[in-house]
Amino acid sequence: MIFLSKHKKMDGTAKYKEKVAIPPEELPCVPLKGNDVAFPTALVPFHVERESAIKALDKVVENEERYLILVSQKNQNVQIPDVGDLYGIGTFSRLLQLVKLPDGSIRALAEGIIRVKITEYTQKDPFLLCKYEALEKKVRKSKDLTAVIRLLKSKAMKYFDMTKRLPEDAVSELALIDEPDKLVDTIISFTEMSLENKQRFLELVDPRDRMIEFLKYLNSEIAFLKIEADIDDKVKEKIDKGQKEFYLREKMETIKNELGDDTSEADELREKLKRKKYPTDVKRTIEKEINRFEKMYPASPEATVSRNYIDWLFDIPWYEKTKEDVNVKRASKVLEADHYGLEDVKDRILDYIAIKNFSSTAKSPILCLVGPPGVGKTSLGMSLAKALNRKFVQISLGGMRDEAEIRGHRRTYIGALPGRLIQTIVKVGVKNPVILLDEIDKMGISFQGDPAAALLEVLDPEENSHFIDNYVEIPFDLSDVVFVTTANTVEPIPPALADRMEIIEIPGYTFQEKIEISKRFLIPKLRKEYGMEGINLEIKDEAVQKMIEDYTLESGVRGLERIISKLLRKIARNAMNKDDKITIGSKEIEEMLGAPMLVRSQTPAIPTIGETIGLAWTPAGGEVLVIEATAVPGTSQTLITGNLGNVMKESVTIAMTLCKNLCQDKAEFFKTHDFHIHAPEGAIPKDGPSAGVAILTSLCSVVTGKPVRNDVAMTGEITLNGKVLAIGGLREKLLAAKRFGIKEVIVPKANEPMVKKMKADVIADIKINYVEDVSEALKIDLGIDHVR
Repeated sequence: MIFLSKHKKMDGTAKYKEKVAIPPEELPCVPLKGNDVAFPTALVPFHVERESAIKALDKVVENEERYLILVSQKNQNVQIPDVGDLYGIGTFSRLLQLVKLPDGSIRALAEGIIRVKITEYTQKDPFLLCKYEALEKKVRKSKDLTAVIRLLKSKAMKYFDMTKRLPEDAVSELALIDEPDKLVDTIISFTEMSLENKQRFLELVDPRDRMIEFLKYLNSEIAFLKIEADIDDKVKEKIDKGQKEFYLREKMETIKNELGDDTSEADELREKLKRKKYPTDVKRTIEKEINRFEKMYPASPEATVSRNYIDWLFDIPWYEKTKEDVNVKRASKVLEADHYGLEDVKDRILDYIAIKNFSSTAKSPILCLVGPPGVGKTSLGMSLAKALNRKFVQISLGGMRDEAEIRGHRRTYIGALPGRLIQTIVKVGVKNPVILLDEIDKMGISFQGDPAAALLEVLDPEENSHFIDNYVEIPFDLSDVVFVTTANTVEPIPPALADRMEIIEIPGYTFQEKIEISKRFLIPKLRKEYGMEGINLEIKDEAVQKMIEDYTLESGVRGLERIISKLLRKIARNAMNKDDKITIGSKEIEEMLGAPMLVRSQTPAIPTIGETIGLAWTPAGGEVLVIEATAVPGTSQTLITGNLGNVMKESVTIAMTLCKNLCQDKAEFFKTHDFHIHAPEGAIPKDGPSAGVAILTSLCSVVTGKPVRNDVAMTGEITLNGKVLAIGGLREKLLAAKRFGIKEVIVPKANEPMVKKMKADVIADIKINYVEDVSEALKIDLGIDHVR
């Protein structure tokens, strides 16, 4: 940096290359308090409390260059220094940062540029203003100067090696400095030096003299440091190792006697190890860890980690098991008492229990119960544990995104713990419980890993016999655990994980099943919970039917349980005398629960052109899906609305092409009209191919002008050739049609075997039309017969 003053030209270090404006001949002067001395080429942090100094800084920030003179104060006890209390040599600096603190003081950061001599103070109030001249003496490079620089660097490194005051990142920076003044200033910034010595080196102008004097100072400091080190070594040698051990052991013995404890913590752990049987590798690990723990300082964090690890190894049930009951008849009674229906699931559980009669080493099944919410998936896991006489525990996987939740954290992490599986097994105290992994379809993936990938080992009977938790680090046998998982849908489960499980579909309950569940389970359970068993209460079947039909719309019974709970609370509130008989019929239901909550206005009230009733499947069960279509004058464009997914949009495209093919005599109509297809309740996403028949029916209704029957619902995927393909979720769809009072449905012919396996009450009171071609469906819906 090159700048000019009135007195003489001043050259700074090579660090500054740009040219700046000529500084003024007068600059504000800020006294430095404490042990601070500003050196050129160095950053100078300082704290300002005096009012005059604060005003001086306010003046500095008014100028764009922010120049000022920093000078040290001789006597630190003087609160308001006069010019005589300040040194005559200071540093021309630039103000870099300024922060005003809440107490009114200022924290500032300046950058030293060049030493200056204060020639005159032109102002004392309200702040110091001074004239100055630069102090600089250039020196020619020579072999002697280079030798002095090398010697100074060597002495400085020896000094810093003894004091450990030089940061590692500053070592290389110091080695690259070749300018005498900058070298001395940099070394001084890392030394503990008195204010007088710092000022002395600041006032030395000749670079060679500065280095020679600083070498003398370093030699003196190194000599003192050696003397201190020698004295310290001699003192340490006087403490004999045997005496030290004797002293420590006597102290420990005294502490034990004072506490009345004759045994150490490590001895107690060894005694605990003897009282119980452990696998060989576990016992060896515990013994090794106890020996490490014994040598640690008890209050150290590492000792706490070691002790926690030992306690976890003690608590894990390596051999403890619950004696299970493999009585098939008893298990059947338990399952029948706890659940109504669900025959497929009960049969699978009883099959497993029957096999246990023949082989105690039979591998435990991995059952995955898939079905809508509220159908009893979780309670089935509890019933399985009761049927086997095993302990039951539940682990919720919904929202889990960290692999360590399954495998645990390594002990190197602060606050490390075993994974949820080991924690759960420790909690129940046996190694053969029934563990329900709930909501396995709702796990996520994050930067912390994929929990589903960690479950691949846990849910594989061939691998989980030597499961290794990251915290425990010793193989644990999970093959005795009966794992039951639950999910609403199979699609989100990774294929590799789904392949390890036996998928058991649990469909929604029929209307009659809900009535029986209410009478046998829900009402008795809630009456007991609310203490209403002593009340003379009768809830008629018509009341239960009304609650199911008019107040719930679900595949399970969770919402029905809430409605019954609400009804019992109303009854308890209105009951005046426990001995009075209370009878609840359909009329009382509406009086207590209010108007029916369900509005069934979404299905067409009368046959309508372009409005078709479709059937859809959702994770919560079957639903009725209305498809609307209309045509307006236009240029043969197709508009799709209703929050449809990509697959359903493709179904619309296929249906439009097929409609044009079937209605070739209406070619002019297609050219002069735009078609709009809409699925109401646009906020709800809809997708899947099974609405193909319904979409085609709506379009053909619009083109032919024939209304669609409002008492027929349909489902089926279509092809460009007009074939109707099989679909899934048919049981739930049929139940949905029955809930909405629809008596006739159209389903693909390929789904007929599925219908034959259904219970009679599912397909009772509903006519099922099987179709293989769209023309058959159009004939039923629209009464038209197209010749293909």
